[in-house]
Amino acid sequence: MLKRELIDTAEIQDGETLELYSHGRDFMIVLGRNELMSTRMQFSEEQLAEMTLDRLEAQAPRILIGGYGMGFTYRAALSRVSESAQIVVGEISDKILGWARGPMAALTGETLSDPRLDLKICDVAALIDDANDGTCDKFDAILLDVDNGPDGLVRADNNRIYSKTGLGKARDALKPGGIVSVWSAAPDHGFRRRMKEAGFIVEERTVRSRPNNKGAHHTIWFGRKKDG
Repeated sequence: MLKRELIDTAEIQDGETLELYSHGRDFMIVLGRNELMSTRMQFSEEQLAEMTLDRLEAQAPRILIGGYGMGFTYRAALSRVSESAQIVVGEISDKILGWARGPMAALTGETLSDPRLDLKICDVAALIDDANDGTCDKFDAILLDVDNGPDGLVRADNNRIYSKTGLGKARDALKPGGIVSVWSAAPDHGFRRRMKEAGFIVEERTVRSRPNNKGAHHTIWFGRKKDG
């Protein structure tokens, strides 16, 4: 029987320690006993991008993704958008990106060199603030797969992104009719209410972690910015 092998660890600023494991040809990022992501279960992270783009009308969207993780959401978005689109990715840990370029290079391919990518080593909240103060353009969509969902595990500061105030900032960083999409490992009725209170028309979908309708049930919320 194959055993998990520890490849490396990453200290998250003001947060916990993540561990990268291999298991045969698969990889997983683990926090304590919690498997945060795995190459065996990537479908729902890909659907975060796919289902958001299905709801967008912009032909060349400007998209913000936070964070990178194993790159499932980013690569799914990259495969769908036009050559004139832009994808801004905010990842707080350069170690995570080192894993993408190192042990998981076969998975990553050349996607981190794509000209449509604007990669930032920073908190995604700072990129949202930049859009609101005019430092950068606003977004057609903001896709949040930060931590384990609104009930954060990795970093306490992530909770502010999912607060009513944080969601309000995300709403203001959108272009008219833009969408904020949020991935979560579990349902959260209180979060859906916060999204509505923050000024979104909310749609909630449950997606399996594997494309064969197997694996864990994950939740994705789509919040469309209300006109005016």
